[in-house]
Amino acid sequence: MKLKRSLALTLAAATLSGMLAGCGSTTAGQETPPASTPSQPTAQQLSAETEQTVKTPKYVFLFIGDGMSYPQIQSTSDFLGALNDEDYWQAAPSLDDNQGAILDGPEYLNFMNFEAAGSAVTFDSNSFAPDSASTATSISTGHKTYSGSINVDETGTVAYETIAEQLKAQKDYKIGVISSVNLNHATPAAFYAHQASRSSYYEIGLELIDSGFDYFAGGGLLKPTGSEGDQADLYDLATEAGYKVVKTQAEAETVSSEDGKVILIDEHLADGDAMAYEVDRTDDMWSLADYVEKGIEVLDNDNGFFMMCEGGKIDWACHANDAASAIHDTQALADAVQVAVDFAEEHPEETLILVTGDHETGGMTIGFAGTDYDTYLDLLENQKISYAKFDSDYVAAYKENKTPFEDVLKDIEALFGLKTQGEEGDKLVLTAYEQEQLRAAYEKSINGTAASQYEQEEYVLYGTYEPLSVTITHIINNKAGISFTSYSHTGLPVAVLAHGVNAEVFNGYYDNTEIYNKLADMLDVA
Repeated sequence: MKLKRSLALTLAAATLSGMLAGCGSTTAGQETPPASTPSQPTAQQLSAETEQTVKTPKYVFLFIGDGMSYPQIQSTSDFLGALNDEDYWQAAPSLDDNQGAILDGPEYLNFMNFEAAGSAVTFDSNSFAPDSASTATSISTGHKTYSGSINVDETGTVAYETIAEQLKAQKDYKIGVISSVNLNHATPAAFYAHQASRSSYYEIGLELIDSGFDYFAGGGLLKPTGSEGDQADLYDLATEAGYKVVKTQAEAETVSSEDGKVILIDEHLADGDAMAYEVDRTDDMWSLADYVEKGIEVLDNDNGFFMMCEGGKIDWACHANDAASAIHDTQALADAVQVAVDFAEEHPEETLILVTGDHETGGMTIGFAGTDYDTYLDLLENQKISYAKFDSDYVAAYKENKTPFEDVLKDIEALFGLKTQGEEGDKLVLTAYEQEQLRAAYEKSINGTAASQYEQEEYVLYGTYEPLSVTITHIINNKAGISFTSYSHTGLPVAVLAHGVNAEVFNGYYDNTEIYNKLADMLDVA
């Protein structure tokens, strides 16, 4: 197998290490002296070494995959590898049969090849399974807080200044905030807002305007006229404050640095006034990468800039246990990262790129009890639509028209590839058990018929999502060899991948607050 060489190198290194260790042993008959503890450098020595090597990057890109941890990254990589592997279907079917084809392996995403790789622990002040508000607060300010709080302490009375605010005030950097979800949602808000509750959308929107940041782009603002719809429109207030507010793609294409402060709202808003899922996006619609490219054009200046870009719909897809949508949005984040990589090639001595997650969502795993050691990840390519678009474009009509189950199955085959009949060995053919799962979910969604007498069992089956949609994605996930343990966040650590100036600083295993601390030290802000 192609993996044997790297394994052999690992073993050879271990053997060499042992041989070298043996060189220090005493001759026969002599007593071996006790092992001594290697001397460790002092904090002052480390600080001195750091001062000599750490530069101040002029351009900083921070990409946050919301809900993205190692499972989301690796499943995307493996999915792409499966699509490009001609021998994938012919691979050995079990550990007992080594006569099959050799797998080519994953196709690494661009940031998986970054020169530095670290891991960050994500717990917050009240949970090992934290939320986006508290974890983004840790990343942007270096402080822990309660789930649901943004840049304030546990009492909600002490506000923390963010890395973006510090760079704006102390270094005159231009600042950009991009998100595929709402611009006043928790993660983007964590770079400019200070609220005890992440649900204070209107107040967060006011802080967005007051921030004076130079570039906001992506999803629309939640509650732009307040929770009761009776307050001044945030978009109007932004215009009055000197922002150019753009809501069409044609106008966005003409935006430049000469326009000053801008807010670009995606023209094709989908569920929850966020950008469309990547699997639903058409070629004529702007992607996350397009907003990064436009951001560079708007922000580039002699002093430098800081850009935070969130792939927020990775999280939303994983909440709904929609593996295919999560994978496509992880690809979209990688495409956005590539824009920064291309920029860094033109400014290699001045640019730092970080890619991380705030937390993991869904307890996503590569492996399922029903497929044993096998995966069939390319089956996910048959899913042509996100769970959210299926809900809005199909399930809503099924409810209104009381569409027969047999007709629903036809749409499921067209949109997800799942079928009731097929050739022998076709892994997309539904088993009798899976057909019954779908029928029960159909009855629950369309007719409100309970699938179980136990409320707990119904939650395990569907969470808070449309029963039919989540059952479809569960089935195709499982057939592919992907499974989820939760509809919520989990406590997994997240990757911290770095490229460019000072990348090596982000190697290691540390708390997520260290992301801020490392950035603040090298950028000389406090």
